[in-house]
Amino acid sequence: MRREAPQTLGDYAPLAFPAIMLIVFFVVPFGTMISVSFFKRQQGGFYTPDFVFDNYIRFLSAFFGGVLSFSLLLAIAVAATCVVLALPFTYLLIRMKRRTQVAWLVALLSILSLSEVIIGFAWSTLFSRTAGITNLFVWLGLMQQAVALTPSIGAVVTGMVYQAFPYTVLVLYPALVRLDPTLSEAARTLGASPVKAFFTVVVPALRDTILATLIMVFIFALGSYLLPQLLGRPQHWTLSVHITDQAIYQSNMPFAAAMAVFLVLVTLALVALTLLVGRQGGASK
Repeated sequence: MRREAPQTLGDYAPLAFPAIMLIVFFVVPFGTMISVSFFKRQQGGFYTPDFVFDNYIRFLSAFFGGVLSFSLLLAIAVAATCVVLALPFTYLLIRMKRRTQVAWLVALLSILSLSEVIIGFAWSTLFSRTAGITNLFVWLGLMQQAVALTPSIGAVVTGMVYQAFPYTVLVLYPALVRLDPTLSEAARTLGASPVKAFFTVVVPALRDTILATLIMVFIFALGSYLLPQLLGRPQHWTLSVHITDQAIYQSNMPFAAAMAVFLVLVTLALVALTLLVGRQGGASK
């Protein structure tokens, strides 16, 4: 079957509603944010319409460089950890009975139903000194006394990995289900161990999917807002947290808008990279 090109203006009518929604909820807000990013900040937290590059020049400062580098490294750490944990977990999951798979998937979906606030406070309680997990270590004789594990960078990474792990599994699951099981069986027949067959057959076959999953989790972690505040110190804040801090508490809306524009552009670039990887993977097949 060959798809026919639109002949009349009415053929484009189904696209009218999504186009309007895209303009109203993305183009207009993003355009406003770009305009505000060029405004000039006045003393007292006010700003006036102008066209200056002062807010973007601040990107060259040590402050923004530190925030950006930490946000990128944190997102990379979370993405890598999620994929390293989720890939073997999902591979073992698809080999279980159907009823067991459904139970695990329901459990993962239940995590997705939790808000970031609930996840943050739950982990802050688990890492606290009075009611945290270190009390169990004291009871087992592994520690002398209970200590607080938060605020710390480890608590931030743990909370973010916990939140992003279900997304990672749900993205990898369809690809692993479609993978031909005879590939790993052939490797086993040739003498490869299960671990070697996994790393030499399964992982290379899912290279494009793994890369796309890494980018997806990276984007998700880059926009994290509440968990770095609830589980970390100010030096552990991501770019999203500093955008809110500049906009609300520092009353510097132009600089906050400039950082938000930068974050949106980075996210769009990564989404485009994900689509490119997906197209190349589809073309190679």
